[in-house]
Formats: sequence, structure tokens, C-alpha cells
Amino acid sequence: MSEKHSLIQKDFYRESGKWLSKFEIWAKCINPNLHFIYILRKNQQYKKNSLLGAFWRLVLRHHQIKYGFQIYPETEIGEGFYLGHWGALVINPKAKIGKNCNIAQGVTIGQQNRGKYEGFPTIGDEVWIGTNAVVVGGITIGNNVLIAPNAYVNFDIPSDSIVVGNPAKVYPKENATEGYINHKI
Repeated sequence: MSEKHSLIQKDFYRESGKWLSKFEIWAKCINPNLHFIYILRKNQQYKKNSLLGAFWRLVLRHHQIKYGFQIYPETEIGEGFYLGHWGALVINPKAKIGKNCNIAQGVTIGQQNRGKYEGFPTIGDEVWIGTNAVVVGGITIGNNVLIAPNAYVNFDIPSDSIVVGNPAKVYPKENATEGYINHKI
């Protein structure tokens, strides 16, 4: 895909598979998921202590409460970010998320405060995280990983895997996210 497209355009491309103009993007903001991503990316464009940065932080805070998405501008999120459904979602600001990742409602990506995996998750590219899944700790999730709904993941997951259950079980699968992640960047 071309470097001429903005980060926002790349995120919105994931929803429709079409490159949209600025006007078309704004029109799609009727969708709460896309609206929130738009506001989040605008926050990431401006320094926190600038006038525009302060404005977009205020707008983001309002929409965090309105939509139930607890995602902060400090969170490193790759291009092609996609929120599957509207609903409560918590992502720690120190977590790192790769490109072309899908996250469903009810997901928690958080820190672990003690033990072997103390810290924050690093999530690879093309990861699909299902409804109500929990990913916690200083762990690494590889590329092309499908985390099934309601899974509890608190240990490293290799690339090309499907993760299910609580406690989580890992199953190797070469095309783990095929059919789950559409319109890749």
C-alpha cells in the first residue's frame, strides 16, 4: 500500500477496503468505532501540551466516556487498527499493538504488577482478539495470532497460533487469522 495515505486513511481502509477522501472519512464517523479511531489518531498527531493537543485530548476524554473505549494516545498502535464492535474496551497506555490488528468489545489489554511476566503486552501484526479476551503482563504475542473470545492470556504466544480458553491453550495454525482480518494494509 502507498505511503501517500495517512494513518487515519489506513485505519478506515480496513473497514471498507476502499481508500476514502477526508470528506468520506468524516461521513463514516457516524460509526462509533471509526469515530473513536479518528479522534484517537488526531490526538496522536499533536503534542500533549500544544493548543490543538489539549483540544483533541478533551474531545478524546469525552468520547472515551461516551463509547466506553479506554484507549490513550500514548498507546503505540500500528496502521490498520480496527475495532470490531462498540462496547467496553481497556488498553493500557504502555501496551504496543502492531499493524492490521482487530480488537472486539470487552477486551482488556493490561499490565501485570508482579511475577515473571510483570509489565505490559506487546502484540504483533495481524492479531485478532475476540470478545471479552484478556491479555495481560509483559508478554509478547507473535504475528498472525487469533485469540478466541473469553481467552485469558498471560504468557508469550508464538506467531501462527490460535489461543483458546482460560487457562489459555495454544494451537499452532499457519493461517490462524485468515478470514478474520480483512483489507490488510
